[in-house]
Formats: sequence, structure tokens, C-alpha cells
Amino acid sequence: MRFLFIPGSCHGPWCWRDVLPFFNNAHAIDLPHGPDATLAAHATAIAEHLPEPTILVGHSAGGFAITAAAEAAPDRVAGLIHVCAYVPRDGESLAQMRRAWPDRPLSGSYNVNADRTLFSFDPARIDALFYHDCPAEARALAHAHLRPEPIRPQETALSLRHSPHLPRAYIRCTEDRAIPPAFQSAMASGLPQIDLPSSHSPFFSMPERLAQAIHRLAKPMTRG
Repeated sequence: MRFLFIPGSCHGPWCWRDVLPFFNNAHAIDLPHGPDATLAAHATAIAEHLPEPTILVGHSAGGFAITAAAEAAPDRVAGLIHVCAYVPRDGESLAQMRRAWPDRPLSGSYNVNADRTLFSFDPARIDALFYHDCPAEARALAHAHLRPEPIRPQETALSLRHSPHLPRAYIRCTEDRAIPPAFQSAMASGLPQIDLPSSHSPFFSMPERLAQAIHRLAKPMTRG
């Protein structure tokens, strides 16, 4: 089975570097991240990398991107695995979901550009929010590569027609300081789920255990 890995906000394919070696047929791609990028453009970018049915793995905000791709090209998506990621609700945007949850640890950590098209995270807060249990080398890599994220995709709601009927699963990070574990549980309700005792960045803190969890959740998606 083929896997395609999608990063979360401000991240890129580099964040999956320690996970990919545990897969025989896997790739990680970047998403459009200019100020005019849209959620539809994210879906198109993913769909262009689906020559055959593929399991999509999305981290954090990447949960919206992989779901958008599944809505655009459901015949080429074998399943969706959310890694401490947002699971879209019909008719709601990511921003609406985040604001509706009572515990919002990311509040106050955003830097928004003058025309409100891009945001980034406060460099002084990112280690505590995302990488508190990650090796120093990995934290340095992230500091060197994090880039601004377009706001528009996160303010765009999805209409869910196909994705709820595809195999889906969730990896909850119980030490996450960015997306509260209770919020993750609510979004993962009804889905097969594995817990990891990790921060928001299990691809750095425990890449082998993350890969094992993905393989385990993917196994039922490859049958039939």
C-alpha cells in the first residue's frame, strides 16, 4: 500500500524525515503556502500525487487537507489517518472548530501579517507548544524550516460527502500542548484510535512508535 504524508501548519515534508524510513512506499509533500493559497489548492496538490489508491496521513491542520483531497478524489484514497489532527465537521472550518473548543492553548501564539493573509507562530513559544519532548537537533531543524501559513484554508468550511464513508483512524497524542487531548478525543469519536504519550510532534519524539501505529491502523484499510 502506498502512503502520502501531509504536514500541519507552518511545517513541510521535512517533519516526516524520521518516519518515512519505516515505510516501503511512502512520500511526503508540501502544500501551497503562499498568501493566496486555498483549501481547494491543498486538495488539488494532494490529488496530483495519487496515481493509485493511497492512504493519506495528515498531521494537525493537515487533517483538513487530507479530507479535502478525499472529497475531491475519493476513488484514489484508500483511507485517512489523522495524527493529532483536526477531523473536519460538515459545514465548519478549522478556525471555527478551534475557536469553539473551550481550551485554546494556541491563543496568543500567532503572528499575523499586515494584510491578514498569513500567520506564523511566536518563536519563543514553539518549543513549549510543539516540541517539548523532542531532541534538540529536531527542534533546531524546525526553527530553521518553519514558514508562514496561509489563513484562508483554515477559514474555509468543507462539505463532507465522500470522506465519512472512507476508512478513517486517529492517533491521539496524550501529552499534546497545542491541540488538547480531550479535543482530539472528541474529534476522533467513533474512529479506530491509538494513543501515543507524545507532544504534538510524534514524528520527532517517537518516530518508530508513530510508524508502528500508522501501520497498525492502516492494516484494515488495505483489506479487500
